[in-house]
Amino acid sequence: MRRLLSLLLLLAPAVLYADPVMAPEPLSYTQLPDPAAEARAQALMQTIRCVVCQGQSIADSDADLAGDMRAIIRQRIAAGETPEAIRAWMVMRYGRWVSYKPPLDPVTWPLWAAPVVLVAVGLLVARGTLRRRRRA
Repeated sequence: MRRLLSLLLLLAPAVLYADPVMAPEPLSYTQLPDPAAEARAQALMQTIRCVVCQGQSIADSDADLAGDMRAIIRQRIAAGETPEAIRAWMVMRYGRWVSYKPPLDPVTWPLWAAPVVLVAVGLLVARGTLRRRRRA
């Protein structure tokens, strides 16, 4: 038991050095020189979800992976790629969940139809309630 405890105490400082030692990508925190290209990149970054934070876009996240994703978007925008092509690549690489703008297809149509169905059900319930009140 003492040896195990000694081993754990020897390895504990290694945890302190677990931070990444690589510098962030240059375009993670640096804007593109062309304001129009940077505006396209920023608009796209607002619609891509951080896979680490999950509740933030990569534009708002401070996670290292989000910085890498911002750098990729800026590099591709600077190379002349369209935001939709970059979004398609991100979805292909990280999965459909990464996009805040899901496409309308058989897998996602319930997401798009649910608000309409819920409003229709709410209107029917309200109509029925009002009719019963008028009769009473």
